Amino acid sequence: MNQQLEQQLQSSWQERQEFAEQMQPLLGKLFRDKSVDVCVYGRSLVGATTIEIIKAHRTVRQYEGEKLRLRETFPFIQALSQMTLAPSEIDVGKLAYEYHFKGQNQHSIEAFLQQKLSSVMSDGSKTEPRDVVLYGFGRIGRLLARLLIEKQGKGQQLKLKAIVVRGGKDGDLEKRASLLRRDSVHGPFNGSITVDNERNAIKANGAFIQVIYANSPEDVDYTHYGINDAIVIDNTGIWRDEAGLGQHLHCKGVSKVLLTAPGKGELKNIVYGVNHEDIAESDRILSAASCTTNAITPVLKLIDEEYGIENGHVETVHSFTNDQHLIDNFHKAERRGRSAALNMVITETGAAKAVAKAYPKLAGKLTGNAIRVPTPNVSLAILNLQLNSQSDKEQVNQFLRDAALFSNLHHQIDYSASTEIVSSDLVGTRFTSVVDSQATIVADNRATLYIWYDNEFGYSCQVMRVAEKMAGVNIVSLP
Repeated sequence: MNQQLEQQLQSSWQERQEFAEQMQPLLGKLFRDKSVDVCVYGRSLVGATTIEIIKAHRTVRQYEGEKLRLRETFPFIQALSQMTLAPSEIDVGKLAYEYHFKGQNQHSIEAFLQQKLSSVMSDGSKTEPRDVVLYGFGRIGRLLARLLIEKQGKGQQLKLKAIVVRGGKDGDLEKRASLLRRDSVHGPFNGSITVDNERNAIKANGAFIQVIYANSPEDVDYTHYGINDAIVIDNTGIWRDEAGLGQHLHCKGVSKVLLTAPGKGELKNIVYGVNHEDIAESDRILSAASCTTNAITPVLKLIDEEYGIENGHVETVHSFTNDQHLIDNFHKAERRGRSAALNMVITETGAAKAVAKAYPKLAGKLTGNAIRVPTPNVSLAILNLQLNSQSDKEQVNQFLRDAALFSNLHHQIDYSASTEIVSSDLVGTRFTSVVDSQATIVADNRATLYIWYDNEFGYSCQVMRVAEKMAGVNIVSLP
């Protein structure tokens, strides 16, 4: 009996592996040629390993209580590969589940998809990609480079043309390329990187990336490098107001600027999913706010709309950053001069107040503070909220679970039911907020929510979404 069970398990596993292996080339071609990102219940399958594809299918049971087998989704991916589609995100998991389990299988899969995807059926014509320049090449800059490079292909919407850095000493180019190639937190670059010393460039997965050395924006004429109408993503943090960032607009070849830090003054702070519709074609300088603001605002918005928030306090347990010192040294800010690798450091955060810039209904209702801790990445926001209505843990978790899958914030919010999840499990998550449902506390009209976030990669994904919106890219998500 045990031998028979073992054979069944091995046969079932082998079948799943074979279907996943057959999916991979189809998924890659859909993404490269048509900018179609195929996912299963919010988990992208593009670039996924066979094991990751299998695990993505396993998450369906968490939401639906039933298995969705790879053999049930594979015919949908085959059909998609034969269709002419506009750039979009297509959840093949939701489509396959509806077809097989909700009485939609009276028609062929092809006819079903024609009906469900009519809004993204395309004539095959393509638009030219928008040029992008990364001004600065630090933690966020290099992750943005990875995200831009992974979208290289015929259907790309944004094209990384250059990075601008200070320096230019012997060996600088090799070191920049090495930092892109290897990352202590996020692992090796997925592909091939070579250095072109003659042209001062980095070649990565077919992308030619000009490296420009300059000490200030005014030193650069981008048209000299064939760059026009570009979006400059300033990830240096040196300038955070309109006057400072406006320097980029005086450069030839630049049309718009995006800041990867909280903007000051009247600068629009955009949290994609919350207030991205505020982006106007006439906006030339925008901020993508902070990593913490992006992590907490989507959840706060949902909770406020469902239950009402009277007031609250946000405490962030944040990984250390380059702003701190490895060992004790002088720092102009209080406590931040103490060793980041050895201490928990209480410091301030403007994220609680910044929420109101993206979601004005919470203006004046939140306080906030931060504790920097000796981990290199992934942070935790603890939301202590006084609600306008009573609830319980099960109801709040059910609401957030459904929102993570079916609301218009499903790109921003993920949901975990694990009792064992810890910070390192979330390195590389593309969601900006991950609700830790097992830690939720609700008593009458008081709720405490624990929200994980990859303060580097998850935030970079949000920056990319804002950049796409600024470029006029409209990625439709279906169904």
